[in-house]
Amino acid sequence: MMERTPAISIASINPATGETLRTFEPLADSHIENKLARAGSTYQTWRRTSFSERKRLMLAAAEILENEKAQFGRLMTTEMGKPVKAARDEAVKCALGLRYYAENAESFLRDEPVSTDGGRAYISYQPIGAVLAVMPWNFPFWQVLRFAGPTLMAGNVALLKHASNVPQCALAIEDIFRRAGFPEGAFQTLLIGSAQVARVIDDPRVMAITLTGSDAAGRQVAAQAGGRIKKTVLELGGSDPFIVMPSADLPAAIATAVKARTINNGQSCIAAKRFILADAIASEFERRFVAGMEALKVGDPMDESTDVGPLATAQVLEDLDRQVQKSAAAGARILTGGKRLERPGNYYAPTVLADIPPNAPAYREEMFGPVASLFRVANRDAAIHLANDSIFGLGSSVWTNDEGERDCFIRDIEAGQVFVNGMTASEPRLPFGGVKASGYGRELSVYGIREFVNIKTVCIKSGA
Repeated sequence: MMERTPAISIASINPATGETLRTFEPLADSHIENKLARAGSTYQTWRRTSFSERKRLMLAAAEILENEKAQFGRLMTTEMGKPVKAARDEAVKCALGLRYYAENAESFLRDEPVSTDGGRAYISYQPIGAVLAVMPWNFPFWQVLRFAGPTLMAGNVALLKHASNVPQCALAIEDIFRRAGFPEGAFQTLLIGSAQVARVIDDPRVMAITLTGSDAAGRQVAAQAGGRIKKTVLELGGSDPFIVMPSADLPAAIATAVKARTINNGQSCIAAKRFILADAIASEFERRFVAGMEALKVGDPMDESTDVGPLATAQVLEDLDRQVQKSAAAGARILTGGKRLERPGNYYAPTVLADIPPNAPAYREEMFGPVASLFRVANRDAAIHLANDSIFGLGSSVWTNDEGERDCFIRDIEAGQVFVNGMTASEPRLPFGGVKASGYGRELSVYGIREFVNIKTVCIKSGA
C-alpha cells in the first residue's frame, strides 16, 4: 500500500502582495518517524557533551545570525510582513539570546549543594530528551531561538513545528544550527500541518512540549500532553493594559503608546492593546494618540521608512476587521481607521476605538493588529479593576510618577510582567510568561532553562 502524504497546506505567501512564493508538502508518517528516531539517538550522545562544547557551537550559531541579519531579515519580512528594519533587529536579538545562554547555562545548571542531616546532598539539573516546540509566525526567529538556546544548552534536543505560513524561516533556522556544527538531530524542523502534531506529542521519544499561540491551541496541546503525563510550557494570548495616570510624563507615554500598539504591525502578544486613561489626562492623551496613529506610514515592509506593514495572513486581516466592525455595531466609536486599505496585500489602517461597551469584541478579545482600545477611569482602583477584567494576564505597562500608585499597580495587577514608565518587552535576562489564560511556565532567564530539566535530588551517605 502506498503511504499517504497529507495534502499541501504549508505555503509561503507574501502578505504585502498576496503572491504565493513556495509551497511544501507536509512530511509523510515515515519521514516523521525518521526524524523522531534521529532525535532519540542524537540525544543519547548530545546529553553527554560538555558545556564548553555546547557553548562553542551556540556561539557559532549566534555569529551566523548576526553576520547574516540582512538576509534573515528579508526572509522574515517576505513571509510574514514585519518592517524589514524590525526583522533585522529580531535576528540580532536572537544572537543576543543565544550568547546569553552560551555564557550562562553552565552556572544556571550547576549542581547545588544542600545542607542536610548526615551525608552529602545536592540538586542536579539534568536533561530530559526531545522537546517539541509549536511556534507562531509573528516573531518567526525570536520565538524559536529563545526556546532553542536553553533547550540545547541544557543537553536536550529540539523539534520545531513552526507556523505553516513561515516554512522558509523554519528551514533557515534548522540550517543555522547545521552550519554552526550541531550534530544532525540536535535541532530539526518538522514541516507538518496542525493535524499531525498529535502524533508527535504522543510519541514516547518526545518528553515535553512548549507552545506559543492562542489560548485555544494551548488548551488542546496541554490536554493531550497531560494525558501522556508530559510537561508543557504555554505562552498564549494577551490583551495587555497600558495605564496612564495624571502624574505620568504624558508626551513620553503617548509616544511609547503608539509604538507599543503598532510594533510588529500590532501582532504581538505583549503589545499594549487596552489603553486605560485617568479622566484628568484622557482627552489630551486621546487627541495626541490619534494624531500619532494617523501619522504612521503604512506600506511596503521592505521600505526602510515604513512604520506599519501588512498583517501576516488574509485570515488575520479578516478576523481583525470582523472584531472592529462588531465592536462598532455594539456602540464603540471609531476615532480613526477602522477599515482595510484598498490595495494588494493584507493592509489594515491603524485604528483607535473609544467608548467600548463590555459586549464588544474590543473589550474582551485579543485584537491582533494595529487597533487600540481606549478606556477612561476615575482613579487608580478603577484602573486596576479594569486592567484585571480580562481572561488574559501576560504583560502590563503603567505610567505614573506617584510612588504609592506604582507600588499598588505592581502588587495588584494580575499579569506575569509589570513595566513602569516603559514598554513591555522580552529580553533574555528576565523571565517571560503569564497567568490566567495567558498560560503558565516561564521562558528566558534562569527560569526558562530549568523548565525542561530533571531537577534531581541526590543524597549520598557513606557506607557502614
